[in-house]
Order: sequence, then C-alpha cells, then structure tokens
Amino acid sequence: MLKIVRTNSDNPNFIKLIQLLDVTLCEIYGTKQEDYAEYNRIVDLPTVVLAYDNDEPIGCGCFKKFNDDTIEIKRMFVVPEQRGKGVASRILYELETWAIELKYTYSALETGKGQPEAIELYQKCGYTITTNYGQYAQEERSVCMLKALWTD
Repeated sequence: MLKIVRTNSDNPNFIKLIQLLDVTLCEIYGTKQEDYAEYNRIVDLPTVVLAYDNDEPIGCGCFKKFNDDTIEIKRMFVVPEQRGKGVASRILYELETWAIELKYTYSALETGKGQPEAIELYQKCGYTITTNYGQYAQEERSVCMLKALWTD
C-alpha cells in the first residue's frame, strides 16, 4: 500500500533516493554527477515528500521557494520497478498541496529532454512548457515548465 510522508532533506531515505536519481541522470545524459551538483544540491530543506510501499522508500520529491509566489519542484524520482503505477503523480500532488497550504500561487520545475516520460507526466498534471529560466536559460537539454496552483 502506498504511503506518502512529509519530511525534510535530512531524511536518510531521501538521501538514498536522490543518490539513485543522480546515477540515473548521469546514465541518461552521459554526464558526471559533479557536472550538475550545484543545481541539485538540497540542504536544510523542510519540504520533502517520500513515497513508501510496505515501508520501503520508492519515490521522492521536494520543493524550494523560487520567489514570493512560486515554488520550484526538485528531485522527483521513483525507483524503476515502481514506475507507471501513479507514484510520481501522487508525490507531485502532495508537493503542490503543501505549497498551496504555504500560500504559493505557482509551481515551476525543470526536467530534461532525455526524460520524455517526466515531461508527459508533468503535462498530464497541468504543467505547460515555458521559457527556460535562471541557471537553465542556456541549457539546451532543459525543459522548464510552469503551473498555476489553485486553492478552490
């Protein structure tokens, strides 16, 4: 049974999952972890969500403040054997719900062209592709997306 837990970036299960994410991204893009460490550093972050299946950590995501009304989704990952079961959608929903509780209006994120399944997931969840922002502005492999969060 899927269980979603709010936690922080010190959680050992989160650390384990993002290490697996880094390995996966290096395999997809043929890069070294050091190449993108500055973009992926998550420290002292209170807004982390973990997904568990029978107490086994199977997925994660988090967000950080982007500006006064926008959060940025970071470090979304589901272990390969659990993909296609709605886990990522559930994690994303929990992150967005948490952001709304904290009075944010928008959610932004960056993913890569080498991750078409991620792009499809985010579009299915209401994100639209936008101009690459910030450190991703000149990164040709990046796809930046944006969604309005509604509190109705």
